[in-house]
Amino acid sequence: MVNLNTLKSMFSIADISMAVITILIIALMIVPIPTWVLDLLMVVNLAISIMVLLVAMYLSEPLDFAAFPSLLLILTLFRLSLNVSSTKLILALGSDFDGDVIEAFAEFVTRGNFVVGIV
Repeated sequence: MVNLNTLKSMFSIADISMAVITILIIALMIVPIPTWVLDLLMVVNLAISIMVLLVAMYLSEPLDFAAFPSLLLILTLFRLSLNVSSTKLILALGSDFDGDVIEAFAEFVTRGNFVVGIV
């Protein structure tokens, strides 16, 4: 039998929380989510990405941001899971899809012209 104090010494709260976050990100690809949750998660992803960019730009020493590779890996996995989730929703709902963030971004990129979007 494993002692509870032994487990506490083996794993820190940060390690356990990162493992739980990674499992939740992977579950995001499998579990169907409502469109409003997907919109919220996309806004959170954009905000975190901008925050990481600003932190990286304003550092005086590159080693001050030693967690950057791990953070980049987790954020890339998060963005991949959002792409899979949004693709699942778009294919499942078809013309009934009402994701505001995806529609706004598509309108911004294509400017209403379908040919521009394809190119």
